[in-house]
Amino acid sequence: VQLQACGGGLVQPGGSLRLSCAASGSIVSINEMRWFRQAPGKERVLVAAISRGSTTYVDSVQGRFTISRDNAKNAMYLQMNSLKPEDTAVYYCNADIQDTPQRIYRGLWGQGTQVTVSS
Repeated sequence: VQLQACGGGLVQPGGSLRLSCAASGSIVSINEMRWFRQAPGKERVLVAAISRGSTTYVDSVQGRFTISRDNAKNAMYLQMNSLKPEDTAVYYCNADIQDTPQRIYRGLWGQGTQVTVSS
């Protein structure tokens, strides 16, 4: 089981990007899915999370970012609007994935995707 993130890039302040994260392998179910980010010289922090019934956001992205998921595709997305230079970071997807009735990978990480907001 693995997670693959993509969609990062260079964007001007005020612009938009859409990140995607897809889970692959033998999957029974996916519980909570999350986006984290890590800016240069800083710790990795939670940006947004989505369970089957609810979403949560860190205050700094509330109203600008939208997390969503497509359960049929085992995928998660992060629509990022009104981007600011302080959103520059490597973005990582993370999820709790069950691949057998007896095993759940809690906090499985995908590789990061770089988001750079600069004029």
